[in-house]
Amino acid sequence: MICAVPAPAVADQEQGRRLAQLYCARCHAIDKVSPSPLKIAPPFRTLHERYPVEMLQEALAEGIVTGHPTMPQFSFEPDQVNDFILFLKSLETGKANR
Repeated sequence: MICAVPAPAVADQEQGRRLAQLYCARCHAIDKVSPSPLKIAPPFRTLHERYPVEMLQEALAEGIVTGHPTMPQFSFEPDQVNDFILFLKSLETGKANR
């Protein structure tokens, strides 16, 4: 008997953008040019300047908790984390959308 091994999920940049729109756009700029609606919220296009966005994987999966009350708590499923990280990477300076 031959058993097929499921292929790993492929990250979906557009799904990552939709997650950002749903959960983050109220405060963060989620594009390459706009200012963030909430001044203290960094635009997503600049996150990679602070640290590699891959460092967010664990926090996104376990639930981001911040020291200020305006940011809601949330967590993503593993495939959503991959989608979201791919989207964030697409915003890095010099990277074209795929």
